[in-house]
Amino acid sequence: MQFKFFNIPVNDIENAGEELNKFLRSHRVLEVWHQLANNNNGVAWHFSVKYLDSPKSLQQEKKQNDRIDYREVLDEETFTKYSCLREGRKAIAAEDGLPVYAVFTNEELANVARLPEINENSLTTVNGIGHKKAERFGKRLVAFYSDNSKKGIVNPLLNEPK
Repeated sequence: MQFKFFNIPVNDIENAGEELNKFLRSHRVLEVWHQLANNNNGVAWHFSVKYLDSPKSLQQEKKQNDRIDYREVLDEETFTKYSCLREGRKAIAAEDGLPVYAVFTNEELANVARLPEINENSLTTVNGIGHKKAERFGKRLVAFYSDNSKKGIVNPLLNEPK
Protein backbone atom coordinates (compact mmCIF):
# COMPACT_ATOMS: atom_id res chain seq x y z
CA MET A 1 0.00 0.00 0.00
CA GLN A 2 1.25 3.47 -0.91
CA PHE A 3 0.27 7.11 -0.33
CA LYS A 4 0.39 10.03 -2.73
CA PHE A 5 -0.33 13.65 -1.82
CA PHE A 6 -1.77 16.41 -4.00
CA ASN A 7 -2.15 20.14 -3.32
CA ILE A 8 -4.58 21.83 -5.67
CA PRO A 9 -4.97 25.62 -5.44
CA VAL A 10 -8.60 26.69 -5.60
CA ASN A 11 -7.83 29.29 -8.27
CA ASP A 12 -6.21 26.62 -10.53
CA ILE A 13 -8.49 23.65 -9.92
CA GLU A 14 -8.97 22.81 -13.62
CA ASN A 15 -5.30 22.29 -14.51
CA ALA A 16 -4.02 20.84 -11.23
CA GLY A 17 -7.13 18.71 -10.80
CA GLU A 18 -6.39 16.87 -14.05
CA GLU A 19 -3.17 15.46 -12.57
CA LEU A 20 -5.15 14.06 -9.63
CA ASN A 21 -7.84 12.62 -11.92
CA LYS A 22 -5.24 11.00 -14.17
CA PHE A 23 -3.60 9.37 -11.15
CA LEU A 24 -6.96 8.13 -9.80
CA ARG A 25 -7.90 6.59 -13.17
CA SER A 26 -4.61 4.70 -13.47
CA HIS A 27 -4.32 3.20 -9.97
CA ARG A 28 -6.31 0.97 -7.64
CA VAL A 29 -7.41 3.53 -5.09
CA LEU A 30 -8.35 2.36 -1.62
CA GLU A 31 -9.15 5.66 0.04
CA VAL A 32 -9.08 9.41 -0.65
CA TRP A 33 -8.87 11.95 2.15
CA HIS A 34 -9.31 15.64 1.39
CA GLN A 35 -9.33 18.96 3.25
CA LEU A 36 -9.69 22.58 2.25
CA ALA A 37 -6.93 24.61 3.90
CA ASN A 38 -5.79 28.21 3.97
CA ASN A 39 -2.02 28.68 4.14
CA ASN A 40 0.61 31.27 3.13
CA ASN A 41 0.14 30.36 -0.56
CA GLY A 42 -3.63 30.87 -0.45
CA VAL A 43 -6.58 28.50 -0.29
CA ALA A 44 -5.99 24.98 -1.61
CA TRP A 45 -7.41 21.48 -1.50
CA HIS A 46 -5.10 18.90 0.04
CA PHE A 47 -5.64 15.30 -1.04
CA SER A 48 -4.13 12.15 0.40
CA VAL A 49 -4.63 9.06 -1.75
CA LYS A 50 -4.10 5.56 -0.38
CA TYR A 51 -3.60 3.07 -3.23
CA LEU A 52 -2.24 -0.38 -4.03
CA ASP A 53 1.27 -0.74 -5.42
CA SER A 54 0.22 -2.20 -8.79
CA PRO A 55 -1.43 0.26 -11.17
CA LYS A 56 -4.35 -0.88 -13.34
CA SER A 57 -2.14 -0.79 -16.43
CA LEU A 58 -0.09 -3.69 -15.04
CA GLN A 59 -3.27 -5.69 -14.50
CA GLN A 60 -4.40 -4.94 -18.05
CA GLU A 61 -0.96 -5.96 -19.37
CA LYS A 62 -1.27 -9.25 -17.49
CA LYS A 63 -4.66 -9.91 -19.12
CA GLN A 64 -3.18 -9.26 -22.56
CA ASN A 65 -0.38 -11.73 -21.83
CA ASP A 66 -2.99 -14.38 -20.99
CA ARG A 67 -4.00 -14.60 -24.66
CA ILE A 68 -4.23 -18.05 -26.15
CA ASP A 69 -1.89 -19.12 -28.94
CA TYR A 70 -4.25 -21.29 -30.98
CA ARG A 71 -1.36 -22.66 -33.04
CA GLU A 72 -0.25 -24.45 -29.86
CA VAL A 73 -3.73 -25.36 -28.58
CA LEU A 74 -5.27 -26.74 -31.79
CA ASP A 75 -4.04 -29.68 -33.81
CA GLU A 76 -2.68 -28.93 -37.29
CA GLU A 77 -5.88 -29.69 -39.22
CA THR A 78 -8.08 -27.73 -36.81
CA PHE A 79 -5.66 -24.79 -36.84
CA THR A 80 -5.78 -24.77 -40.64
CA LYS A 81 -9.59 -24.52 -40.48
CA TYR A 82 -9.29 -21.85 -37.79
CA SER A 83 -6.95 -19.77 -39.98
CA CYS A 84 -9.37 -19.95 -42.89
CA LEU A 85 -12.26 -18.94 -40.63
CA ARG A 86 -10.24 -15.96 -39.40
CA GLU A 87 -9.76 -14.80 -42.99
CA GLY A 88 -13.50 -15.13 -43.54
CA ARG A 89 -14.20 -13.14 -40.38
CA LYS A 90 -11.78 -10.45 -41.56
CA ALA A 91 -13.58 -10.17 -44.90
CA ILE A 92 -16.99 -9.97 -43.21
CA ALA A 93 -15.76 -7.32 -40.76
CA ALA A 94 -14.31 -5.22 -43.59
CA GLU A 95 -17.53 -5.53 -45.59
CA ASP A 96 -19.69 -4.47 -42.63
CA GLY A 97 -17.25 -1.87 -41.28
CA LEU A 98 -16.92 -3.64 -37.93
CA PRO A 99 -13.98 -4.71 -35.79
CA VAL A 100 -13.23 -8.43 -36.25
CA TYR A 101 -14.07 -9.31 -32.64
CA ALA A 102 -17.59 -7.93 -33.15
CA VAL A 103 -18.17 -10.55 -35.84
CA PHE A 104 -16.74 -13.60 -34.00
CA THR A 105 -14.18 -13.85 -31.21
CA ASN A 106 -11.05 -15.98 -31.59
CA GLU A 107 -12.48 -18.43 -29.05
CA GLU A 108 -15.71 -18.77 -31.04
CA LEU A 109 -13.76 -19.39 -34.26
CA ALA A 110 -11.57 -21.99 -32.55
CA ASN A 111 -14.70 -23.80 -31.37
CA VAL A 112 -16.22 -23.60 -34.87
CA ALA A 113 -12.99 -25.08 -36.27
CA ARG A 114 -13.36 -28.01 -33.86
CA LEU A 115 -16.81 -28.87 -35.25
CA PRO A 116 -16.91 -32.03 -37.39
CA GLU A 117 -18.97 -30.17 -40.00
CA ILE A 118 -19.13 -26.41 -40.47
CA ASN A 119 -22.58 -25.24 -41.53
CA GLU A 120 -25.13 -22.64 -40.42
CA ASN A 121 -26.92 -25.03 -38.08
CA SER A 122 -23.75 -26.24 -36.37
CA LEU A 123 -22.62 -22.66 -35.66
CA THR A 124 -25.40 -22.19 -33.12
CA THR A 125 -24.03 -25.09 -31.05
CA VAL A 126 -20.93 -23.00 -30.28
CA ASN A 127 -21.03 -21.07 -27.01
CA GLY A 128 -21.40 -17.35 -27.78
CA ILE A 129 -22.99 -17.79 -31.20
CA GLY A 130 -26.73 -17.42 -31.05
CA HIS A 131 -29.31 -17.49 -33.81
CA LYS A 132 -29.00 -13.74 -34.48
CA LYS A 133 -25.22 -13.87 -34.86
CA ALA A 134 -25.42 -16.99 -36.99
CA GLU A 135 -28.07 -15.35 -39.14
CA ARG A 136 -26.14 -12.10 -39.55
CA PHE A 137 -22.62 -13.46 -40.11
CA GLY A 138 -22.81 -17.26 -40.23
CA LYS A 139 -24.04 -17.70 -43.78
CA ARG A 140 -21.17 -15.60 -45.17
CA LEU A 141 -18.59 -17.32 -42.95
CA VAL A 142 -19.77 -20.78 -44.01
CA ALA A 143 -19.81 -19.70 -47.68
CA PHE A 144 -16.25 -18.34 -47.40
CA TYR A 145 -15.05 -21.52 -45.72
CA SER A 146 -16.83 -23.78 -48.23
CA ASP A 147 -15.48 -21.85 -51.23
CA ASN A 148 -11.91 -22.12 -49.94
CA SER A 149 -12.36 -25.81 -49.07
CA LYS A 150 -13.61 -26.60 -52.58
CA LYS A 151 -10.68 -24.74 -54.12
CA GLY A 152 -8.31 -26.70 -51.90
CA ILE A 153 -7.27 -23.51 -50.14
CA VAL A 154 -8.19 -24.04 -46.54
CA ASN A 155 -5.63 -21.62 -45.18
CA PRO A 156 -5.41 -18.61 -47.51
CA LEU A 157 -2.55 -17.16 -45.43
CA LEU A 158 -0.28 -20.10 -46.09
CA ASN A 159 -1.83 -21.23 -49.39
CA GLU A 160 -1.57 -24.81 -48.22
CA PRO A 161 -3.97 -27.31 -49.77
CA LYS A 162 -6.14 -29.28 -47.41
